[in-house]
Amino acid sequence: MTNSNGQLKEGSAGLPPCQVACPIHQEAREYLRLIAAGEFDRSLEVIKRTSPLSSVCGTICAHHCEDECRRQNVDEALSIRGLKRAAVEMGCADFPKPAAVDENKKVAIIGSGPAGLIAAFDLALQGCRVTVFEREQELGGAPRNFIPTYRLPDETVELDIENLRKLGVEFKTGVEFGTALMPDDLRKDGYKAILIAVGLTASRGLPLPGADHEDVLMALSFLKAAKRDNFRLDGKEVIVIGGGNVAMDVARSAVRCGAAKVRLACLESDAEMPAFPWEIEEAKEEGVEMNCSWGPTGIRVENGRIAGLETKECTAVFTEGRFNPCFDEDSTRFISGDTVIFAIGQAADITAVRQAGIPGDDRGRLDFDPLTMKTSIPDVFACGEIVNGPSTAVKAMANGRVAALAIYNYLEGKPFAASAVEEQEALPVLADDVGENVKKIARKEIPLLTPEERSDNFTPVEKGYTMAMAVWESRRCLGCGAGAERIVEKCADCLTCLRTCPYNVPVVSEMGDLMIRDHQCQACGLCLTVCPNLAIDFRTPYITEAEEQLEAVAAELKASRNGKPTVLVLSCALGAYALPEFREEFMKNKPANVGVVRFPCISKIDTTHMLKAFELGADSVIVAGCAADENDDCPFQKTMYWAGQRVSRVKSLLQELGEAGERVALVNYTADQVATFKDAVGETLAQVEELGQR
Repeated sequence: MTNSNGQLKEGSAGLPPCQVACPIHQEAREYLRLIAAGEFDRSLEVIKRTSPLSSVCGTICAHHCEDECRRQNVDEALSIRGLKRAAVEMGCADFPKPAAVDENKKVAIIGSGPAGLIAAFDLALQGCRVTVFEREQELGGAPRNFIPTYRLPDETVELDIENLRKLGVEFKTGVEFGTALMPDDLRKDGYKAILIAVGLTASRGLPLPGADHEDVLMALSFLKAAKRDNFRLDGKEVIVIGGGNVAMDVARSAVRCGAAKVRLACLESDAEMPAFPWEIEEAKEEGVEMNCSWGPTGIRVENGRIAGLETKECTAVFTEGRFNPCFDEDSTRFISGDTVIFAIGQAADITAVRQAGIPGDDRGRLDFDPLTMKTSIPDVFACGEIVNGPSTAVKAMANGRVAALAIYNYLEGKPFAASAVEEQEALPVLADDVGENVKKIARKEIPLLTPEERSDNFTPVEKGYTMAMAVWESRRCLGCGAGAERIVEKCADCLTCLRTCPYNVPVVSEMGDLMIRDHQCQACGLCLTVCPNLAIDFRTPYITEAEEQLEAVAAELKASRNGKPTVLVLSCALGAYALPEFREEFMKNKPANVGVVRFPCISKIDTTHMLKAFELGADSVIVAGCAADENDDCPFQKTMYWAGQRVSRVKSLLQELGEAGERVALVNYTADQVATFKDAVGETLAQVEELGQR
């Protein structure tokens, strides 16, 4: 349901826009939340629940999730891809446990690119016996063979492949479907379904004068030679034709292969280039010259050698949304160079597939039904770029997932229609009156090698985040859809939440009723802890997870107090409290009479939690939060103020019960102080210990 402004009403459904925008719908909000708390193992576990290519996607994913991140309404999107890589590098987790293998459900997958690998993953989890056949010697499809190692190192791909092997997926390389391997061979070996996921392996060229010269190269063959055969262009002046991501890979690889100069020519204007903006910027930093809005008309050859590229000005690339370049015939430009590389797109090469008896047409397309994911042969399915055309790796993965679902239903004897796959609904955009109250925090960009450090080698350009950078960057997440929801039956319309919320999330409707716009909530938890009627709950179990630790930690304290009064520290779990200096060094080496329960910000620590700690036998309680300093990146507001109010309330209650109010204390520390928490908390700890046992 929506209101007159088109925004969802209180209590309406919807997922974080980042999750909906991700073609495979990864739970970005959840794994970012765990990184913010320093829980890298659990974060990676969330990622690996739905993706077999966490390493690859953490390195080269087009991160469609970031395009829809609601943080953009405040400042900049979260660096979700960079944080995924941090989870992979700093966490340890396995795939979910697969179902028992059913030998009657054998599936052959042709091609080890992203679409084929996610299909193998999904089917293996369902208990199918899966074998992936790859014609190349290296597994990983186009990313492994064509994406330069400065973007995607081989070991990154191999890490994901090894994880799939552990899941039970079998791989066979150097086997080409349609020559060494035919469908009947697979059927004789007991395979009940075949999935063709071979991708686009042919480069497109143009029938220009001079295009048949030996120094005219094709993008994919060049990229493969540069990656596998140490191909060199020493001293060459290279012209790259094209403006997409592959063209950027070609141009930047040419720089690294020793080219004296690299010039790029494309039909699109600078603003229209289809390549990702960061790829264009990094190419410029490496010295690639951009010639935008120029279309090639011929390759000039003089005395048997290429002299350069003749072009004319492109005035428009599209007409009424269709590719239909228009040119100014009187405006021409000559771009000098002695080597030309076409990078204008890829096409499917289905020669071998047709030799295998899979019908296709003269335009290189398979006979394929997108509704059933089948070819015209009942047990042969297809997915990915070979049927959908060029796309990003993660979009190919999404299509591979649909194919896996189709195959599993086929093996089960059930009907399947891709149109029945449930669409996900995203939360609406962040409202202006909410966004203006969210604290602006600069995005922490992924550190890169300088142009001077990277331009003459294929060393990975991105250095990746440090643990501290990952923790602080993930804290910027707004927790979309994770926070408060009103329990209408309990609500007394007292407006306490409205007066407390720093973000204007609770409002009074035109009818005079209180409404919490839960789809706009920033998940700080302040309203939850001040509601006098306990009429607010959290849509996610973040607080419950912390509450559930109280009893276990209190019991452990009783057993190890060694005659000393026990102190339960209720601390923040984010920022500096998520780093090893606190999570490992302090937690593992703290005094035996001190226990710690971490909450996702002390704004979520209620008076009931402190009182529960005393009820469970704690002699004193210390609430530990964060002090603002020049490095303060806490997204929440008024946390220490409200923590102080709640601690004061507990002090009063203790005094009413004849206890010393000093048994509960509130401290706040800078990041540097948290790093040496034992020293920082020493004086407060000594003061509460002096009170002795209750």
